[in-house]
This record gives sequence, C-alpha cells and structure tokens, in this order.
Amino acid sequence: MPAPPAALRGRAAVLAVAAGAAVTAASAGSSMTGADTHATEAGDIALLAHGGQSSATSTPPAPSTSATATPSTPEPVVVPASAGSAGTENLQSAMLYAGTEINEQREIEEEQARRPKIVIPASGSFTSPFAMRWGSFHSGIDIANAVGTPILAATDGTVVDSGPAQGFGNWIRILSDDGVMTTYGHMETLDVNKGDRVVAGQKIAGMGSLGFSTGSHLHFEVEVDGQKIDPVLWFAQHGLEIAGATVGSSEGHDHSHSSLGY
Repeated sequence: MPAPPAALRGRAAVLAVAAGAAVTAASAGSSMTGADTHATEAGDIALLAHGGQSSATSTPPAPSTSATATPSTPEPVVVPASAGSAGTENLQSAMLYAGTEINEQREIEEEQARRPKIVIPASGSFTSPFAMRWGSFHSGIDIANAVGTPILAATDGTVVDSGPAQGFGNWIRILSDDGVMTTYGHMETLDVNKGDRVVAGQKIAGMGSLGFSTGSHLHFEVEVDGQKIDPVLWFAQHGLEIAGATVGSSEGHDHSHSSLGY
C-alpha cells in the first residue's frame, strides 16, 4: 500500500501522544471524576485528530465538596459547632459559681459583723446583785424565771466546764476570746459540752433550781484577769442594761432578802 500522506502521519503521532498522556494522568490518580476526565480527553483528542487546538483557557471543573480523602489529601476534621458553645457555657458556669461563693462569704462576714458580741444571758426578774448577802459576798447576779427558760452564752468563746458543780447543781463556764470568764449556775438542762465552741446569743442551757437554790433562776458571774467583777457594771460598759438593776446600787448594802440562790 502507498505510504500515508505526511499530514495524516502527523495527526496519528499527535493522537498517540494525547492517548499516552491520558493514560498517564489516569494512572497518577487524578482528582477529577471519571466522567469529566473522559469527556475532556475525548474532546481534546478529537480536536487534535482533525487538526484543531485544545482549549488552553477552559475552566477546570470545581472540586467536589465530598471528595474522597487520599494520602496526599487527608480528610478534613470537622469541629462540631456545639463544641465552642459548650466551652463558653462551662466558663460562664464557673464564673457564676465563683461569684456565688464570693457573695455567700461576704454575707457571712457581714452577718458576723452585725451580730452582737455580748448579750444578756437570760430574761426575767433581777433578784440579787453583786453584793454582800447573808454575811458573805454574793459574787454574781441572779435573774429569776420559769424552769426551762433559755439561758444564752453572753460572749463568743469555748466551754471549759459543763456539768455538776458543788453549790451550783449544774454549771457552765465559758472562756471568751478576749480572756473573760463567764459562769452560769443552777441550770435544769445543759445544751453544750466541755470543749464546744459557742457564740454570743446561742442557747446553752435551760433555767432551773438545782444546787443551793430556793427557786428557778440563773446565777451569773463575770471574771476578768482572775478577778470577779459586777456583771451589771460589765454589761453597762458594753452598752447593755439589765431590767431592774442599777449600776452601783449594791455597794454598802446587805441583800439577804433579795436572793433566790447561791
């Protein structure tokens, strides 16, 4: 057969080169989809075979948003939108908790600042002062009321004694934070034990008539630096007044007929 014309041989050569390039691209794992790749290559080969030029300015297909991950293109990590909001909520919760704790602590401190540091230990009738009585000195005051009347701690402090005591029937002694010792006697019931921590105004006992006593009452003493002092005067120094008691009225008088007990 006669040799093919030169133009035909050139077209066949171009066609062979284009086919080889298509095979090479396919084996390299092109990210283009099979349908798009074949369509594009077929068009280029047809143009080359008829002596035309492939379109160099043609726009490549847009990458697929659901492309399969390859070793060179790892699959993207998607962070859930809720992850950021959860962290924000945790931070807000922590801040709210811290603020609540601070407010509660502030309220406790304010309440402690408002709480009185010294209180009258019982309500009732003032029946005996700090004075001579029955030929001996009565080293406290007596406040009479019904059995079971609440008796309160006069100061903040630590209970150093709680239980039976000669003459008092039962007694409680409290050492305050500033060294003042207060003594309570004749109680029917005791609500605190030795070693307990108490605050001013806390109920520590119920009034009674145990020990050397002729009626239900509280015998109360105050001791400062080892010396017993007039509780009425001590309360007055702290702005408190016991109903029926007069500061200094006990001096020089024997109150033998005004006492209910020891």
